[in-house]
Amino acid sequence: MKNKLLCLVFALATVAHAASFDSATPLLPELKPAQQQAQAAHLAAVLLSRYHYKAKPLDDALSEKIFDGYLKSLDSDKLFFVQADIDQLAGLRTRLDDAILNEDLGIPFAIFNLYAQRYIERFTYARGLLAEGFDFRQKESYQFEREKAAWAKSEAEMRELWRKRVKNDWLRLKLAGKDNKSIVETLDKRYSQSLKRIGRIKSEDAFQSFMNAYTMAIEPHTNYMGPRTTEDFDISMKLSMVGIGAVLADRNDYTTIRELVPGGPAALSGQLKIGDRILGVAQGQSGVMTDVLGWRLDDTVALIRGAADTVVVLDVLPADAGPDGKHTRVSLVRKKITLEQQAAKKSILSVRDGEAVRRIGVISLPTFYQDFEARQKGEQNFKSATRDVARLLDELKKEKVDGVLIDLRNNGGGSLTEAVELTGLFIDKGPVVQQRNAQGEIVVESDKQAGVAWDGPLGVLINRSSASASEIFAAAIQDYGRGLLIGETTFGKGTVQTMMNLDQIAKNDKKVFGDLKLTVAQFFRINGGTTQLRGVQPDIRFPTLSDADSRGESSFDNALPWAQVKAADYSPLGDFNSLQPLLQARHEARIKSDKDFIFLQEDIAEFKLRRKKNLISLNEAERRQERDAQEARLSSREARKKAGKSVQEGVAGQESASDNSPDRRDDGLQTDERTLASELKIEKARKNAKDVFLNEAAHILSDEVGLLKNSPRLAARSLPGIPSTPDQAHSAEAVRSGVW
Repeated sequence: MKNKLLCLVFALATVAHAASFDSATPLLPELKPAQQQAQAAHLAAVLLSRYHYKAKPLDDALSEKIFDGYLKSLDSDKLFFVQADIDQLAGLRTRLDDAILNEDLGIPFAIFNLYAQRYIERFTYARGLLAEGFDFRQKESYQFEREKAAWAKSEAEMRELWRKRVKNDWLRLKLAGKDNKSIVETLDKRYSQSLKRIGRIKSEDAFQSFMNAYTMAIEPHTNYMGPRTTEDFDISMKLSMVGIGAVLADRNDYTTIRELVPGGPAALSGQLKIGDRILGVAQGQSGVMTDVLGWRLDDTVALIRGAADTVVVLDVLPADAGPDGKHTRVSLVRKKITLEQQAAKKSILSVRDGEAVRRIGVISLPTFYQDFEARQKGEQNFKSATRDVARLLDELKKEKVDGVLIDLRNNGGGSLTEAVELTGLFIDKGPVVQQRNAQGEIVVESDKQAGVAWDGPLGVLINRSSASASEIFAAAIQDYGRGLLIGETTFGKGTVQTMMNLDQIAKNDKKVFGDLKLTVAQFFRINGGTTQLRGVQPDIRFPTLSDADSRGESSFDNALPWAQVKAADYSPLGDFNSLQPLLQARHEARIKSDKDFIFLQEDIAEFKLRRKKNLISLNEAERRQERDAQEARLSSREARKKAGKSVQEGVAGQESASDNSPDRRDDGLQTDERTLASELKIEKARKNAKDVFLNEAAHILSDEVGLLKNSPRLAARSLPGIPSTPDQAHSAEAVRSGVW
């Protein structure tokens, strides 16, 4: 009864508040929890309290952490709730544990509904401001990052915050050359789209937000995934799915084809092209066509996906047709699609060093993927990161590269099995990583395959977004002295997760409960230390945009502490202590005269200064002056580039994108507000732009190759003889459950 009364109070307060804010503000239909969601939450609580690595009781203390995390997940920049809302909700801080245990989610849903109503109020107010216009002669500024700011004390203060936000949106478009009429049209459409998005929110979205506030209140990497999120996660791990082979995007309420996967049904049909819009979907040739105009993208995708060898019929509005243009019907047979663009890839950079030209093979690995299900079934050609890398190494050896660079930048991890087996491509038999479970038991995961796939000079390129499985691999390569680590300190995630299927545990026939990605262990390097919090330190360090407070494990206030265990029984293969100072000296000497690296360091310094300042002027004259100064700086940079050849031009195979090109200037638009052709052009330019860090890493590895060739003593220390074999069967007997 109390909960019902409380929800009623919230509903009345919401309506009254909305009316006081703007009498024309629309109200959103109230989201309500489903019975299976309450049951899934209770089951998850039982599992979390029993099997989590650092299990915590679901009590009032944890409820308070859930409450704070829930509000942060909904309104991280404090743009929607005001202090009065927070005060009103304060009485619920210790009630969220009861909501879960009593299988009554009315309270967390009431909080979400209040957030949704505030969201509507703010964007409705933003639209209303467009009719008034702004005076850009005033001296005022806008704080663009508000995560650490206090909640607005009043509605008047919130109105002022949104006035400045809308004014900044307007000024950006004005500086980009838009007139007032087009600015109003653009912003009105932008804010209207935001209102449409909140209107499409479902109870599953509210439930997942709340459940992740619960799981992450225990520890940052424990997560709840609903059935659809679980399906997407599985696709990302096995890099395959059943569908038509088209990358789709939501643009102006249309489901639009953004890309066609080579070899997929959509591409092979010849009936679809980039920019075509899908208006309807039918199952089978005689199926009823479902109108999907204005649908959420994930709902449309769910209709298009299906079982292999079944027919899906699409109602398509061609890219070059107007809104009232002639539709076409396209029938396609769904097939298994391999997502090759997300798989490991290779390239070769030719590095000039005096008269010598060295070939550095680069393997970019976006994630440690594996098709667990196919492997368990005994399929011979299951998708695997290690298998793909082994094949690429074999190709690079045939192309006679002098060194290999593994690029793990932005690789957030994946399969533990793959991390162990990938390490095995570069070392002979031996331990790779240690795991300690909640009972304190330590298990050593080892490479058991004799021989290696590559025994030459090796580098590993890492950054702050290299996490988990990436850190296992990088740490093992460093501990063995097998290769050189180049880049930034990694993320610092030293925990092991496993997937728990709630429907299997509950013995449900249908997928309704979802999955828990549960932290069950902590991993340790073979030297006994952990990557937790501290990450993996590079041997050669690059400048970074990140800092510990804003990015990485150390940015979480409830991250597990750093720890240490006994070192595993292993023998280092090499020692870079003598070589590293020489490589560091060459690196420093080179970047002092390398214009690309100098420019990059300038950009990083400017970005950090702006982030620290966290204010942007709303005075047009000041903003134009800032823009002119920026464009002058970029023009000067282009002139300096043309005046002297950059050291990095000794690396072949990449184009240099102009820093002063129109695509690099601020057009004031969001991604979905540009034409699809413009957006794809920008992406192509970014893809083809010179990768300064990659090129310098290739130079460092080239330096290593040269030093080792010229010094048998250094070579003997740094690159010992390792049994080599072209055999690609570097795999453990059993599939491990660890997921990172």
